Parts: sequence; C-alpha cells; structure tokens
Amino acid sequence: MMNDFILEMKGIHKEFPGVKALDDVTFSVRKGEIHALVGENGAGKSTLMKILSGVYTAGTYDGTITIYGKPREFKTIRDAENAGVAIIYQELALIKEISITENINLGNEIEKFGVINWDEEFLKADKAIKQVGLNVSPAYPVSVLGVGEQQLVAIGKALSKKARILVLDEPTAALSEGESEKLLRILKQLRDDGVTCIYISHRLKEVFEIADTITILRDGKTVATKKKTELDENKLIALMVGRELTNVYPRKPHTPGKVIMEVKDWTVYDPSINKVIDHVNFTLREGEILGMAGLVGAGRTELVMSLFHVWGRQVAGKIYLEGKELTLKNAGDAVQAGISLASEDRKRYGLILSEDVCKNISLASLKKIAKNSIVNENEEIRSAEKYRTELKIKTPTIESKAETLSGGNQQKIVIGKWLMTMPKVLILDEPTRGIDVGAKVEIYNILNELVDHGVGVIIISSELPEMIGMADRILVMHEGRFTGELMVKEATQEKIMYYATGGKDK
Repeated sequence: MMNDFILEMKGIHKEFPGVKALDDVTFSVRKGEIHALVGENGAGKSTLMKILSGVYTAGTYDGTITIYGKPREFKTIRDAENAGVAIIYQELALIKEISITENINLGNEIEKFGVINWDEEFLKADKAIKQVGLNVSPAYPVSVLGVGEQQLVAIGKALSKKARILVLDEPTAALSEGESEKLLRILKQLRDDGVTCIYISHRLKEVFEIADTITILRDGKTVATKKKTELDENKLIALMVGRELTNVYPRKPHTPGKVIMEVKDWTVYDPSINKVIDHVNFTLREGEILGMAGLVGAGRTELVMSLFHVWGRQVAGKIYLEGKELTLKNAGDAVQAGISLASEDRKRYGLILSEDVCKNISLASLKKIAKNSIVNENEEIRSAEKYRTELKIKTPTIESKAETLSGGNQQKIVIGKWLMTMPKVLILDEPTRGIDVGAKVEIYNILNELVDHGVGVIIISSELPEMIGMADRILVMHEGRFTGELMVKEATQEKIMYYATGGKDK
C-alpha cells in the first residue's frame, strides 16, 4: 500500500536549558486532511510546529522530518516555506499600515529590474483573498479589517506561496463566534480543495467539528493519534491531562455577601470622543463571581479598563468600594484601593516578557514587599514560589524569562501577579483564552478559593459555557449598555445571545 502521508516527523527530541520539551515525538499527517494537534499548555505543540516551520533550525533538535517522502532539514523559515509549509500564529505576522496587496506579496514581490508590477501583484492578492472567501478590495490597508478578516488575509498569503501544509495555531482565540464559524467553513472548503491543515486549538468543540484525525501530546510525548470518531470530549480530555476531569466547572453552592463595589452612571468616550460606555450601573457583592457577556465590540473590555483608569479620553461616573467613593487617577490608585485587572492582552499589558517569572509576579506588589524603597528579595522569592505552586506554572525555575514560557503559563503568571496584590475586587478579562482544559480547572479552583474569602470577582468571557459554569450572575452588554441581567440558574446560551444582540426584557 502506498504511503499517503504528506508529513512524517519521527523521533523528535528537543531540549531547552533544564527542560526536555519534546521526547521521541512522532507526528504523521495524511494529505488533504485536517489534523488537530492538542494538549495542555507546555505539552510541546508550539515547539513541534516551530521545528516544522524552521523557527528551530536543523541541528537544534534530533529526529527526522519527511515531506512527500523526501527528508527535509530547514535552516530558515524560508526553507520551510519553499517546501510547502506555512504557519499562521495567533498573533498575525501582518503589517497593518500597508495594503492587503503589499502584505500578501511581501518578500515575494513581482518585479523586473527592481520595478514592482503592481497590476500583477494586485491580481495575485485578489485571487488569494477570494480563495479564502474575503470579498474586499486588495487595495484596502489591513488596519481597516476586523481580526477575523486579517486571519483570512494571513491564510490567503500562505496559500499564495503554494503552501501544501497549512498550520494554524489557536486561529479562533481572538475571533467572535460568527467569525470563528466562517473560518471553520473556509478551512473545510480548503480541505476539500486538497489543502492539508494542522489545527492547534484548546476549543475542543471546534476540534470535533473540524478535525479528521487528532494527535494528543502530553509532557512532550505523543500520547495517541486517533480518528475523531474514536474519541469523545471526555476521552480526549483524559488523554490530554492524564486523568479524568469529572467536573470542568467546579462551582460550589454559596451565597454572596454584601455589596463590595458599586458603579453609578459610568460613561466613557474613546479618543475620537465617541461614546463607548453609556451610563452604566451595576453592583458586585463579596464572594460573588459576576460575569460580563457580550459580542466583540460591545464595550466590555473598555468598561473594565476605564474602571481601572487605563483607557478612555473622557470618563464620568462614580465608583464606590465598601461604601466609600473612590477618586482614582491611574492604575496605581486602583491597585492601592484594592481593585486589580488582568487584561485580555497579557503580552502587551500583563507581562514584561524579558523579565523573569519572579519579577513579573511581584511587579504589582513591590510597595508591599519593600521597606525604604528596598525590595525584600526573600519575600519576593517566597511569594513567587507560592503562586508558581498554587497555579501550577510550568517553568524550570522562577528565574526563567517569561518569554520562554507557553501562552497558558504566561497567563498564569499574570493571574499570580494580581493575586499577590490581595485584591478586594479582581477583574479578569478573558482569563482562560488560549489555555488548556486542565489549566482552566486550576484557575477556576483558585477563583473559588478567592470568593470563599470574600473577594468579589468580575469575569469577561466569550465562552458562554464557561460563563454559565462559573458565574453567580451574568450581565449582558450590547453597544455600551447592559441589556440583560440573569441569575445563573436561569441563564442559557440562547438567553445570553438574545440580550447580546440587542434584545430587551419584555
């Protein structure tokens, strides 16, 4: 029988200082299939794909790569692209200030004697974006496109380079539900057209919708490769985490206490003086998890960032904490008052990637562990080790740079940083985006412990099962206003979407 594998990676070993990232990994993909690669954060998925795409070059790992039966060794990313491999990361490698045409042809310009043939470039770009279902002019700058449309431009760019193996790393993490559905439809069409796709995602519902075959990595090793029909979600989770998770949302029955925070008549304008938050009112109780649901662009992130005083050109309204009105001028004032915010953009707002784990965890609490402006390093190390253990941050040492950790472990550092401030109110914006199911449960357990101690928690999440599974009460936002309020016992995904699309109480 003829070998129908387009890609075979065998005996792949890769080590970093103090860490064995990949240990004898085998990964084989058939031509024209969508092959999902799943595992917990730190399981080795991204490392394996960086080897495949030439980021980690030949000689820095052991093992063999075969494409169409031909052994390959990539010394550069361009080598991998020339072999037909293209990888699209969660953080898109597009230049937003230039046009779609320029982005698609960047590095592969159509020119003669140093003069670019813009007509040919335009036609090439137009063909590429139409192939992925994007019906806009290639002359548009990328900056005017939504995140979902930018994702399609990146895929079109890869296909224009004759990619035969398309790798997508958490492609729907920043997309709305509608954008995600469109992307999955396009990937299915590309599969039908003969494109092979490797799909990395923590959204198991999407994996089961789109994948033909699933490979599971755990602790740098290949655990299993199965046809989708051989698995269900519980079996897949057990293979990923090495144990069964009987309760993904470990919420315990409890009664929230008195009102700890109240926001009155909160109104926020963006830098262009457009009203983004329109006279919002809400309360948060001690020991309560308050969910904030809504579609992308509803204003949820803008609301919490303005409460934390890090966003908004004009802000009006009042915040009360434990019955006292707050006068906040900046994020430092908010932290001092007892309010902490873990932003959805962890790399931009949550971390100093070039610093180590210890420094990042202590960053927001330096005043608490310093005397006469001198940091107590023993206390800093003790606290960092405490949150490293409690949050199960996978790192060889707290002296490791944050940039060397997986996305999920970086998110845990951010949460550890804010837990160290001992907040009265903890706001979490998309806290489990890009995090595997095992790590999610660990974070949920931490939140349960916080509310048991009277902390008020606000969660913004685009994952409705998570919202219903963890929140006590859910506020739904549409165009800068709360259009609905649901106690969790009455909440359904359908009701949340009704309010999120502008529906009102009858």
